[in-house]
Amino acid sequence: MKPKFEELDYQKTRLGDLVLQRRRMLTLDGREVYEVRLGEEYLMSSLFHDAEAALANIGLGALDGAGWDVVVGGLGLGYTAAAALTFKQVARVVVVEALAPVIEWHRRGLVPNGNVLTGDARCVYHHADFFALARGDGFDPAVKGIRFDAILLDIDHTPESWLHGSHADLYSIKGMHRLKSFLKPHGIFALWSNDPPEDDFLKLMSTVFASAEGHRVDFDNPLQQTVATNGVYVARCSNRSK
Repeated sequence: MKPKFEELDYQKTRLGDLVLQRRRMLTLDGREVYEVRLGEEYLMSSLFHDAEAALANIGLGALDGAGWDVVVGGLGLGYTAAAALTFKQVARVVVVEALAPVIEWHRRGLVPNGNVLTGDARCVYHHADFFALARGDGFDPAVKGIRFDAILLDIDHTPESWLHGSHADLYSIKGMHRLKSFLKPHGIFALWSNDPPEDDFLKLMSTVFASAEGHRVDFDNPLQQTVATNGVYVARCSNRSK
């Protein structure tokens, strides 16, 4: 029997000590839960991934056509990228991740979606700072300035609560214009938030994109026996054809 608690990896990073751990939740019939800590903060848990999958499902659900090139900003436990790869229209998913150990977790199969992503030829890992790339030549590791059908971002807690202060400029009007420049004319930008969508940020997005909408994602929290809510913002470069 696997131990009740196991530290699978520990690495020092520029953002703090990074820990991957796995525990058996006896209160949930021994369910295995993977958790990521950064410094003193619990960053993510496999117990709560509904909104991460919804980011891809809602965002890509706003697209038409096929042969999509998709950027996923932030790998985490891989739920957004895995959900994106379920779309047959997806030709390629470029996953931009600033922390090299997180990519290695997936390549080594240490996390639930590791083998799924690593085994799919459409998935490309790109070890880089998403925010630095947004200020530069774009997100493709091989071709500068290429445009994408969708950019799905799940790195910061909310548009106003960041993992690092250097991320702040992306959530400005100027930052949204830069991001839009890497999207095709019909492209979409979708953003995960730990909080429900806020009107102020929707208004900001609407000044840059043709349209912007917010989605509430409700899910059960079995630990607290409550319903929790995350948010997904979706902005379109052009109005969707009817």
